[in-house]
This record gives sequence, C-alpha cells and structure tokens, in this order.
Amino acid sequence: MSVQRLNKVLNQNLNALKEKGTAKGKEMVITDVKRAEGKKGPRYYIEGEGDKQFIKMNANSYLGMSLREDVIAAEEEAAKRFGAGPGSVRFISGTYAPHVELEKKIASFLGREAAMLFSSAYVTSLGVIVPLTTNETVFVSDELNHNCIIQAMRLSRPAAKAIYKHNDMADLEVKLKECVGKGKRALVVTDGIFSMRGDNAPLDKLVKICEQYDHEFDEGVITIVDDSHGIGALGKTGGGTEQYTNCKVDILIGTLGKAFGINGGFVVASATIVEYLRETAPMYVYSNPITVSEASAAMKAIDILNSPEGLKILEHLGNMTRKFEGGLVELGYETIEGPHPVVPLMVRDTQKTTELVKYLTENGVLATGLNFPVVPRGDEEIRFQISADHTEADIDYVLGVLKQYKDTH
Repeated sequence: MSVQRLNKVLNQNLNALKEKGTAKGKEMVITDVKRAEGKKGPRYYIEGEGDKQFIKMNANSYLGMSLREDVIAAEEEAAKRFGAGPGSVRFISGTYAPHVELEKKIASFLGREAAMLFSSAYVTSLGVIVPLTTNETVFVSDELNHNCIIQAMRLSRPAAKAIYKHNDMADLEVKLKECVGKGKRALVVTDGIFSMRGDNAPLDKLVKICEQYDHEFDEGVITIVDDSHGIGALGKTGGGTEQYTNCKVDILIGTLGKAFGINGGFVVASATIVEYLRETAPMYVYSNPITVSEASAAMKAIDILNSPEGLKILEHLGNMTRKFEGGLVELGYETIEGPHPVVPLMVRDTQKTTELVKYLTENGVLATGLNFPVVPRGDEEIRFQISADHTEADIDYVLGVLKQYKDTH
C-alpha cells in the first residue's frame, strides 16, 4: 500500500530530525496539579515521575489566572448554561452573547473601536495578515518575529518583502524606504515582546518612522503588532508593549492563552478593519470560535486584571521577575534584563543548555531549553517564565538549584 512507502519516507525524515537534535521528542504529560500551599506556589506532577513535585518555570500563564477558583467558577457556570461547545462557526449560529461581550471588553481594555476573537493567537496572525495583503502590498518584518508572522508572510505572497535587523530602527527605515514604489500598501509587522528573549520592540520609535513614510504609499503604512506575550503581563495596568512604550499601533494582536490563562486569540483595530476581517478571514469564517465557557472565563480574568487586585498581581509579578533576574546576575549567569517575566539564561552552547535543563528537571524545576535552529547559533538559552503564582520561596529554590549547578560544574 502507498501509505507504507509514505511511512518509510516520513520515518527517514523523523530520524534526520533526531540526528540533527531538532526533534521535539515525546511530550511531557502533566497528570495532576497541587494548589499553592503555605510559602509554596502550585506544584505539578509529571507522568513517569511518581509523587515528585515540580515548579513550573516555563508557562505562559503570567498572571496565574488559570488556577484561580473565581475564573474556574465563571467557566463552569457558562458551560452549564450554554453547553460544552458552540456547535458551529460564528456566521451560522456559533456566536453567543459572551463572545460579543468579551469582544467589547477587550476593545475597551485596549482602547480600540472593535475587537474580534479567533481560536488562537497563531491563527489570529494568519487571519489578519493574509486578508490584508494584496498583490500590491509590501511586507516589512523584524528578523526575530514569531513563526506565525513568518508563515503569514509566506501564505500572503506580498509584492515585496523586507526583513530588518532585530529592533534596529535605522535598518527598519532603510528597508521601508527601499520598498517605496513597490506597492500601494506597506505592512510593518513585529512582535511586541519577543518570546525567546523577553525584550520588547521600541514601538514608539517604530510608529514615528512609519508615520514619516506613510505618504509614500497610496494606501499608507500600516503597523501590525503581535503582543501575545505583552498584553496582560507588561505595563502599569497590563496594557502591554503599547502601554510600556507609550504609543498606539494600527492593528494589535493578542491572546487569551497567556497572561489571561484561558484560550483563544484576538485582534483589536478600527471598526472598519474588524468588519472587513470578519468577512474575509478564512481562519475566522470557517472555524468554530472558542467555547462560551472560555469566553466567560476570559472576561472574569480581564475584570480581575482591570481592578485594584490586578494592580497588586502585576506588582507581585514585577517583584518576582526582578528578584529572579537579580539572582541570576548575582550568581554570575548572563541574562537579558527587562521588565517582562520572560527571563532568559544565556548559555550560548547547545550541549551545556541540554545538560542544565536536565539538571533542573532532576531537581524539580521545569524550564525550556532553546537551541539552534529555534534560536540563532550562539544564542542558545534556557527560557524561564515568571508567574504571579510564584512565591519568594519558589524563586529562592530555583536560584538555589542554579547555584548548586554552578558550584558543581
């Protein structure tokens, strides 16, 4: 049968990935969660590890919302009322009142005319960029942008594309200037927070450059930012990279699956742009939305963030981030310091990165090792992600493990 021949080829491809060291391998399975107790934050149980408990230092749930009883209660109540799933795509009969209410709440929180939900942030980037790219559109992108932006650019087939050096605004201007005359519309796209490094795009400077060249394109220069790691985790009130850099871009993409601890993606923009995307984005038109229960839980998470309690959560998150960064520096490790809770430990060597991740896991700490080609060669690192769930005792424990490793290796 033909599938046997296909299996043979695919197995060869899989073996090649394993030999190169780029295969993801077997997924770690979490079997249970122990809630925070005393001075300890949540602990996780892993398949095959028995009763051993782990601190999760590699989760995107920056605000700790996913384990809050009030957020869980909001989800359960909505599931009992509306059912487990929406049952169809939105333009048929899959739009429920909580979907509409959540979109209004997101738009208000981020100061926009309208918002639109997608099934994930990855799908959102595809669903925004592809419909807005014509055969007379030029695309300008940061070299370290997330894979979803890279894939969107490939799928959209712009008239021209240019990649500027990471966060290099002088190079952005050069690339944008070179695109003049190659298309009617320019899309300048960047991550807000770069998830591998935790650094942020200088959006204030980026916006000014784009404004300077806006008149050079018949349909303008449109700024698009995927701030999935920034919204909810950065800024005085969790407004993300825009709030941190004190500016506003044309189209902002975010997620409910990181700081808000739920699931789904979204875009906020002008009412016209959102209406156009509802009519033209196949990733929206032909896909079921997030569940009503997820939408209800997300609304509860936003309400918590957008309250005095939310400010306290953000303050604690900031304190834990600074404590961990400071501890790394004190121990002699290299990091990229910044206010965002993604804290990279720069190892700059594949074998050493693998060894240190193994040591951390053996000592009950879950962290993500990032090697080439996920990151450029020489930028190998271990990505730690701080959460509001983490306590001072948790941070001290992880730093203690890192000290032990340094003392013994």
